Amino acid sequence: MGLGLFIILIAVGAILTFASDWELQGIDLDLVGIILMAVGIIGTAVYTSVLRRRRMVVPPVAPTVTQDDRRDLL
Repeated sequence: MGLGLFIILIAVGAILTFASDWELQGIDLDLVGIILMAVGIIGTAVYTSVLRRRRMVVPPVAPTVTQDDRRDLL
């Protein structure tokens, strides 16, 4: 599940809540839209926090060169 999926959930939820006037018997589409938007927002927040942790740059440790190593190179 990528970031695009969560954005699509938010968009579909907003369409169901604000832009549709459909009525289904036994289903409240406004509530379904709000639930989809909430899941999309929570998913986006979690995904970006995990992505931020993955992108943490750790500088590489430089190898230490001793006198013996220099003699081997010559």
